[in-house]
Amino acid sequence: PLRDGALRAKKNELTPWRRVQRCYPPVCAADFVVPMERVLDLYRQPYDARYPVICMDEPPKPLRADQRTPQPARPGRPATYDYAYVRCGTCTLWMFVEPLGPWRTAHATARRTGVDWARPVQALADHPRDRQAERLIRVCDHLNTHTYASFYRAFPHAEAHRLARRVQLVFTPRHGSWLHRAEPELSVLTRQALAPRMPTQAAVHAQVTAWAEARNAAQKGIRWQFRTADARVRLKHLYPTIET
Repeated sequence: PLRDGALRAKKNELTPWRRVQRCYPPVCAADFVVPMERVLDLYRQPYDARYPVICMDEPPKPLRADQRTPQPARPGRPATYDYAYVRCGTCTLWMFVEPLGPWRTAHATARRTGVDWARPVQALADHPRDRQAERLIRVCDHLNTHTYASFYRAFPHAEAHRLARRVQLVFTPRHGSWLHRAEPELSVLTRQALAPRMPTQAAVHAQVTAWAEARNAAQKGIRWQFRTADARVRLKHLYPTIET
């Protein structure tokens, strides 16, 4: 029988994903490198109002209510609340962020179908901020709803065709969601606005929209420092070996 230390080492060997934050392909993969370098090159381009780059992501948000009423703070005693809560289902957070703008918008919906994705994309395409843009570049992951077909499921054919021509989709590599600029923005949103328990979708929607407006007013942007040259050094093991 294995001792405790050897047993833990064996478990770590069998499940290495538990010991890392970022999930990379296990071996060198050109299928990962190609979209990674495409996204990194896109981030390196200077801001151009004709081709705005907007990153989007939609994580789930659990809805929870307090089982007991929290007690407010009093002189000499901090506020208290019970750890127990009541599950009230889930909703979906939608984050669209233009890092070089800097600008973002956020809202909450009950679902995250292709139609739910297509409608905010249409709203952004017709927003006064981007109405004069020649093409809108959307950076997103490989979720099955992030397709041009979702436009045709949500709108008449003529409108779907207009959006398909106006919006360019750029996908992050599989196992490469950490390349998404919307993720650090969602992390800030979670820490600053979503810490309290919220029982309804309406409460989440009001909170995230107010947070986005305040952050836009403060002109908060995202400083992205990871470049293609850095990837070729730090992620050298992901690049195929050329045989000569």
